[in-house]
Formats: sequence, C-alpha cells, structure tokens
Amino acid sequence: MNKLYPNAAAALDGVVRNGQLMAVGGFGLCGIPEALIDALRDSGTKDLTVISNNAGVDDFGLGKLLATRQIRKMISSYVGENKEFERQYLAGELELEFTPQGTLAEKLRAGGAGIPAFFTKTGVGTVVAEGKELREFDGETYVMERSLVPDVALVKAAVADKSGNLRFNLTARNFNPACAMAGKVCIVEVEKIVEVGELAPDDIHLPGIYVHRIVHNARPEKRIEKRTTRTA
Repeated sequence: MNKLYPNAAAALDGVVRNGQLMAVGGFGLCGIPEALIDALRDSGTKDLTVISNNAGVDDFGLGKLLATRQIRKMISSYVGENKEFERQYLAGELELEFTPQGTLAEKLRAGGAGIPAFFTKTGVGTVVAEGKELREFDGETYVMERSLVPDVALVKAAVADKSGNLRFNLTARNFNPACAMAGKVCIVEVEKIVEVGELAPDDIHLPGIYVHRIVHNARPEKRIEKRTTRTA
C-alpha cells in the first residue's frame, strides 16, 4: 500500500468532508501540521468540530480556519491566545467544549485503545462535570468522560519511513501520537521520509499501522510563540 502523497491537498482529497470530527496535533504552535492546515483551509471544508489542545493564534495554525469560519466547534483545553476565537465564542458564533488538558489527552488515548469511556476526578464539582454521569469509587466521586474517535486526524512528525513509522522531535511529540491513534484516518505531515528499515526499532515513536497517508513538507515555518512585555 502506497502511503505517500505528492502534496497536502492530495493527501486530504477524498477524506475530508463537511461536518466531520477532526483531531489536529500540536501544542500551541509546536508540532502543528502546517501544510495540512493550509490545505484544509483551501479545501473550503466547513462545519468542522476540531479536537486540539488549542486553536493556534490569529494568523497561524488553526487560527487560519477560524478566520475563514470553517470551524463550528472546538474541543480544547487552552484558548487564551486567539482574539478571533474569543470574539466568535462570546458572540455565540463558535461552540466550545472546554476540557482539562490531561482529560483531553486521555479521551484521545482511550479512543485509540477502543475504550469508550473512563472515570476521572478531574472536573468534579465544576462546570466540566455538568450533565455527565458521576459515580463513587472508594468514597471518592468521579465523573465519566467519553472517549474521542475523530473521523480524521492531522498530525506532524519529524521523520517517517514509507510504511508510516514515525519519529517525533522532542516536545513536538505532544498530542500528535494520541491524535494519530484515535483517528479513523490519520494523515501525517513529515519533514523527512526515509526507506523502510532506516529507522531503528527503538527510534520509532509511533508504528505505521496507525498512519494511512503521508505528505512531505521539508521546510515548515515553525513559528515560535513569544511573550512580549514591552515594545522597547
């Protein structure tokens, strides 16, 4: 099976559709699939529910899809650096399922492992638990969280072999493996492609069984978030 596609648009073709549940890897702007996000924007696909730790910034990452109004709902744990996100949410134009970060990671991991739900203490007694089943274990109250199984996962890795075995670069691993495992279809953007066997077994962070399509992006921008406290 040939998993290699000539470009990001070709990798998305026939897979993405309006109204899908989609997971996008990354943490802030670290380890985001830049070319795939751009191709998704250019596809015009809309009414998306997107699972991601955050929604990028106003002019980069998932912020580009917010600007074009292609996202209907975000399932996120951090939304603090995107003014357009804030504007759409406060105006009632964007739905938000706010999820604690560890719970979000576990919802994806459980989805990839075939576990439909799990119990956690995180969020008990807060708005996070509203409308969800509560159960007591050993005298402690837990809230039930449903796992996430997105229709499509868009992820970023540093290296892939032609079978889709992946190696991530340091903290750019973040949510990417969990997204890849959970997605019904996983499309990965990589900076380098090698032949099968070139990656040592202990150097593989995610096996290729989870990866369906690969696109090469040798020179991503890799924009860095910076905190500015003064102009001079």
